[in-house]
Amino acid sequence: MAYFLQQIANAVPVSALYAVLAFGYSIAFAVTRRADIAYGALFAFSAQIFVLFSGYGWNQLWLVLPAALSFGAVCALLYSLGAAVLIGRHVMRPLAFSSDNTVVVAALGVVLVLMEIARLASDARSLWLPPLLATPVVFWNDAAFPVALTVLQLANTLAMLAMVALGAVFLAHSRWGRRWRAVSQDRRAAELCGIDSAGVYLSAYALAALFASLTGMLAVSYYGNMDFGAGLVFGVKVLFIAALGGAGNPLRSALGGAAIGLAETVWSAYGAFLWRDVVVIAALVLLLIVFRRERPVV
Repeated sequence: MAYFLQQIANAVPVSALYAVLAFGYSIAFAVTRRADIAYGALFAFSAQIFVLFSGYGWNQLWLVLPAALSFGAVCALLYSLGAAVLIGRHVMRPLAFSSDNTVVVAALGVVLVLMEIARLASDARSLWLPPLLATPVVFWNDAAFPVALTVLQLANTLAMLAMVALGAVFLAHSRWGRRWRAVSQDRRAAELCGIDSAGVYLSAYALAALFASLTGMLAVSYYGNMDFGAGLVFGVKVLFIAALGGAGNPLRSALGGAAIGLAETVWSAYGAFLWRDVVVIAALVLLLIVFRRERPVV
């Protein structure tokens, strides 16, 4: 029983991670209805830049650890958001309202470019952060198997939940959120009312990239490292996760992400780890086929 409860506890930060990733992805997807795996690449790119510059601040600038991490976080935000604005303006926005296939091909190119930039910048070395806030917080003090999470896991979970909550409030009550909803519901009607749909898409892409960047830094602060190929894996996984929850609805997408985080953790605990991603993605594809609803895409 204690082992099962520990797996449920382990699922909480993973579910929060997938929830906020799916929430951010759906913000951009809602205005175009075009699959974009580059979102996962921005997530991984931010994490890799964070580790790279934190290490530079520690080893070359002789900063204390909090200052080195802050330096890495600022650089990660600058690089990832700068890359997102560049990609959104010059690659994705010209293709956003065209054929699905052009966006998929362009997104794959973006994934490869960001992956190679991170690899070359780190000289193909796998860099690691030291363990951070690793003090365990015990929820059930069983003598044989205590149920616990680390301080960092709890802090990351609270931060990610706060991102989803603040994002939902912003979309629901801000002036930009009203324009975003108008474009996501009917782009041509919104344009007839004077709304710049291309501008809304670019700002939505930047907001989604902000979610991906912050989440990437939070994730790598716990895992310590981000693989160079993680961008493609997370891009595909988030695409399916958001689609399961309803990719045009950020909150429903977040709920879908949380459900997949729980399922993935339970499989890791009781099934073969090497088959985890295969089983999860296959299950997502099956669910999408079963619950598929035909909708016109304009």
